[in-house]
Amino acid sequence: MNTPHTTAEFTHVDAITGAGEYRARAGRPLTLPDGTEIGTISEVPRLYVTRAFARLAQAPVLPYERRLELVAKAADLFENAVLEGRTVDDYLDLVSRCAGVPRAIAHASVAAIARTLRALPDTLAQEIPRGAVTGIDDPRLRDGAAYWARRGKTLAVHASGNTPGVHSLWPSALALGYAVAVRPSSREPFTPQRLVRAFREAGLAEQVALLPTGHDVADALIEQADRALVYGGQAVVDKYAANPAVLTQGPGRSKTLVTNDVDWRAHLDTVAASVAGLGGAACTCTTAVLVEGDAATADAFAAALAERLAAYAAEHPRVELPEATARQLADHVEQIAVGTTGYGPAELVQIVRPGTAVLRPVVRVAPDARAPVLGAELPFPCVWIAPFDRAEGIGPLAGSLVVTAITEDTDFAQRLLDEPSISNVYIGAHTTTWMKPGVPHDGYLSEHLMTTKGVIR
Repeated sequence: MNTPHTTAEFTHVDAITGAGEYRARAGRPLTLPDGTEIGTISEVPRLYVTRAFARLAQAPVLPYERRLELVAKAADLFENAVLEGRTVDDYLDLVSRCAGVPRAIAHASVAAIARTLRALPDTLAQEIPRGAVTGIDDPRLRDGAAYWARRGKTLAVHASGNTPGVHSLWPSALALGYAVAVRPSSREPFTPQRLVRAFREAGLAEQVALLPTGHDVADALIEQADRALVYGGQAVVDKYAANPAVLTQGPGRSKTLVTNDVDWRAHLDTVAASVAGLGGAACTCTTAVLVEGDAATADAFAAALAERLAAYAAEHPRVELPEATARQLADHVEQIAVGTTGYGPAELVQIVRPGTAVLRPVVRVAPDARAPVLGAELPFPCVWIAPFDRAEGIGPLAGSLVVTAITEDTDFAQRLLDEPSISNVYIGAHTTTWMKPGVPHDGYLSEHLMTTKGVIR
């Protein structure tokens, strides 16, 4: 649980561009989960966005090795320096209080972001096509070679605010030579603000910008940018599905499969950590578990998992929400869970202090593996269980960001690997939240930003 605070410094999140900082006349309040206002976030107008992108498009592209050096320097600043007048502890305190993100998760995310940035030389070396070069002075061009080229000059990022960890992805665009503008979430704008400041102080002031806007101006960033990275729900994915310049990061609908050639009792800890790790709010958290066997097997698994999740929740911090939001989510669960069987506490909302609540873990058993509710992803530990039969094929597992297959059946695992709509496959007792620098999350971002050109000189 987050530690409550009785006082809060009034803070501002303003635009940051190559022209300096700008506090817009329009803005919206930054609030704690209980509704207490602790600051404002600017909402810059469309004209400001247009001018900012005009400057970004003119930003110099530094040599590849120099970019990597500056990104590594920014990682150190982000993780350790006083930025925006705040120490790292001050920043973590602000994220925890305002976004309701448990401090332990925020702290781990900071370390993960810095680790990812420092690993970019090795990561990008793996991403570059074999034989491609990154500079015009590479001697391989004398005989002709592939040149790794950008598809554009600028990248717009519509960031989410569920956890700071989402900001580990877009900085690689700076290493690739893009100029980047980030539209922060009003729920948690402090991580992108701190990252942008770190990059500026490291020496990339002309190549990065923070552009907070209202919803009515948000599309201006995508209109002005050459490429875009957009986080959101299914409606956002559908909105940009026909735009090849936009890479969407939508619902994960991550799943765990347990086949009957293993003992599911031995893997309850792995499944519980997959459901509730990172507060249950990440796209990699398990949304559904398919347990091979009959309905009685699924019920037995669900009952045991509910007990394990209750113990996990008691030992780990949870995401805090406004009480009204928590009750709306609880009501939504009841509406979509019609026809399922529930395990665990009947009362989902737990008040932690006036106006602020957490949600207890939800475990529900659906009648079969094709029930639509298995795709219902919620921002807290909520998991749908269903009986499964390998003879049905991999259809119920399609459309997943991550599938953890706890199985001895390598042929079935191979079918999961060959399914285009499954982004990541973890074979064995691995949590769906597992990540490692250099291993793609939803493909490599460079697949969206880069291409190859044939060059000889």
